[in-house]
Amino acid sequence: MTSLKAKLGILAAGLMLSGCMQTTSYQAAPEATLKPNDKVQLAKARYAKVPVAEPFRRAIVDYHRRELAGTIVVDSDNHYLYLVQDGGKAIRYGITVGEEALAFSGIAKVGNMAEWPKWTPTADIHKRIEGLPASVPGGVDNPLGARALYLYQGGRDTLFRIHGTNQPEYIGASISSGCIRMTNEDVIDLYSKVKQGTIVVVLDPKQGDSPYNSKMALQGGGSSITQ
Repeated sequence: MTSLKAKLGILAAGLMLSGCMQTTSYQAAPEATLKPNDKVQLAKARYAKVPVAEPFRRAIVDYHRRELAGTIVVDSDNHYLYLVQDGGKAIRYGITVGEEALAFSGIAKVGNMAEWPKWTPTADIHKRIEGLPASVPGGVDNPLGARALYLYQGGRDTLFRIHGTNQPEYIGASISSGCIRMTNEDVIDLYSKVKQGTIVVVLDPKQGDSPYNSKMALQGGGSSITQ
């Protein structure tokens, strides 16, 4: 019995050293990233503040892909957004992503950033959803939420965004019109840690589990959300 326990102990140690075990440390977005206006807006939110399921809560995790620290990596298949850190770590956030026909993948840059942005539905979304206004002013009831990162490719707006949401119950699902949604608290935290020009890698479908995939061809398609 003692010999068996020793062998199991050696096996477990070997797995840990080989990187097969991932360390996950769940940490809520720090309140220090909230500005006075953020606190005012969030306090008057009328949407249900549904707790995000534990697998999709903000966490510090081991990270073994090749992107440089500061890069944003979106794994749409598994509904995660990673902000790569030094030392083989990343901040991982749960996200809502677009349905298959409206999904975006490729390499982009953060071309613009906005706090509590206005929402201007595109012609495409007006066709699919009748009765929408021409635009909605920024605020907690706005579908873009607290922050928006505008994704550009080749110096042009792709019309895809990383933005907040007033529907936190859908974090971990594929229901949006192509954009990448985060809880307002999480997108405020992400926004505070990146800058214009940040590289954003949105993995091709079915590539989220491939740790060294480098094929990131920008695909066609357009978002239904713009500013």
